[in-house]
Amino acid sequence: MKCDGLCRVGWSRLFGVMILAAGAVLCVPGSWSAEKSSTPAKPIPVILDTDIGDDIDDTWALGLLLKCPELDVKLVLGDYGRAQYRAKLLAKFLQTAGRTDVPVGIGLDIAPRGEGPQGAWVKDYDLSSYPGKVYPDGVQALIDIIMSSKEPVVLIAIGPLPNVAAALERQPQIAQRARFVGMHGSVHRGYGGSSTPAAEWNVKADPKSCQKVFAAPWDITITPLDTCGLVTLDGDRYRRVRDAQNPVPSAIIANYRIWSRHNNPTNDVAERRSSVLFDTVAVYLAISQDFCRMERLGLRVTDQGFTVPDDSARVVTAALEWKNLDAFRDWLVQRLTTKPQPHPASKSGR
Repeated sequence: MKCDGLCRVGWSRLFGVMILAAGAVLCVPGSWSAEKSSTPAKPIPVILDTDIGDDIDDTWALGLLLKCPELDVKLVLGDYGRAQYRAKLLAKFLQTAGRTDVPVGIGLDIAPRGEGPQGAWVKDYDLSSYPGKVYPDGVQALIDIIMSSKEPVVLIAIGPLPNVAAALERQPQIAQRARFVGMHGSVHRGYGGSSTPAAEWNVKADPKSCQKVFAAPWDITITPLDTCGLVTLDGDRYRRVRDAQNPVPSAIIANYRIWSRHNNPTNDVAERRSSVLFDTVAVYLAISQDFCRMERLGLRVTDQGFTVPDDSARVVTAALEWKNLDAFRDWLVQRLTTKPQPHPASKSGR
């Protein structure tokens, strides 16, 4: 997701019950159910479609994705132009994280082109050196993975949607075999918690593609600015990520420093706090909805990039409010800073 000139910031699991004595049942309270719930025996297959390399939150989301054992990452795919640049960022990050089992898809060769604010991190990186699989036609790879999967695939989309719209054009049946979880829109609140809804960047950048994706007959869950636009880390939470001695947070912070200096060479914000981490919420929603208040409502995507409530429009499930934002922040930090464990697919391949 891109900031657009502004500083931007699973299925629901019910709390279980514990039988303490015959006939005595205690409901378990608390806000950590996403962390307390046992990891599924079989992780959920997911694809990440991302405009990584514009705003920095995509990099945080990629790191979080790799730290979620509930999710089996089948493909990461750069979207919204800058195809080689985004593919290099994805490949180098995966290689740095020790996750070269994850294939990289090259997105559509469309505008914008060239590099973006994280270019310095990959200036000497050769995409052909990536030890894992690189698909020159990432859109076709997305289609093939969804259509061949024995289980429904969750497509996590955290950028504008030209790749996904193109995939639906080539093979409409992917919508019957996948769920869509996205960081898109602004329903009741805009950037920075404003009471005025905004044309959110991921929609505004390519409204036609978003209209096509939202019209497809798959299950759609989104985090609009109403929730994702409020996520930042500062204080001890941020310091824990900044100072963590393991590859994923180290790569995130290295990119954040480059991105921050590119935007303002004299600003040391990357030493003190995060920017708005919009896209991390979409990754979370692929696992759980416990920290959010979800609502099903009709949303109409306008040609100007607004997402307007409309009873006659396609119904989506949207995270419109936080039940416990601090609990989400704590969960995010815990996931990112957990010491890395050897990943089975990294050893055995796929």
